[in-house]
Amino acid sequence: MKQTLRDHFEFFRQFRQRFETTGAVMPSSRFLARALTKPLRELAAPRRILEVGPGTGAVTREIVRQIREGDTFDLVEINPEFANLLRERFENDADYHHARDVAEIHVCPLQEFTPAEPYDVIVSGLPFNNFPAALVEELLDHSLGLLKPGGTLSFFEYMFVRPVRRRIAKPSEKTRLTEIERILGERFGRHRFQTDWVFVNVPPAWAQHLRVDSTV
Repeated sequence: MKQTLRDHFEFFRQFRQRFETTGAVMPSSRFLARALTKPLRELAAPRRILEVGPGTGAVTREIVRQIREGDTFDLVEINPEFANLLRERFENDADYHHARDVAEIHVCPLQEFTPAEPYDVIVSGLPFNNFPAALVEELLDHSLGLLKPGGTLSFFEYMFVRPVRRRIAKPSEKTRLTEIERILGERFGRHRFQTDWVFVNVPPAWAQHLRVDSTV
């Protein structure tokens, strides 16, 4: 309980300081974490796993529960404070110790991350609705490009956020949100195979699942 309260406090503090890259006022619920990691549960080890934007580790904890012998687990986090929290977790939390030797935290923007091998599963916590449309396109395509054929990318969106924000936004913001909608729609049309509705989250969210069948 003490750790959960600490995580929520740190998440809120970082939200206030870095809204553009944090994008939420609360960590993801365990129900959303379970939805985002569904493709991982359906895949036998050994697996190459990447988590992007883990924050305080709400989804990381669920991924760690599923780590099996032979797995590789990379985490890319742009916020150094969150990265330090995650390092502490792997070092001091007994529930993380079995994954400590296969996990590596990289503090850098995703688009600068160039691993030696592609991934079977990518789970992303990036707040796309906060970014410029061109950056959303770059991040999505870079993520899809990091997958093996048949690999999956899972990320969440808060339900109905873009339509609501478009109705009250200034013209420049409406243009940005409309362009993000177009970019996501194109990738959904080519790659999405499932959407999970998660109502037990603040706010409620969709878990979007995309698959790369051959080439992006």
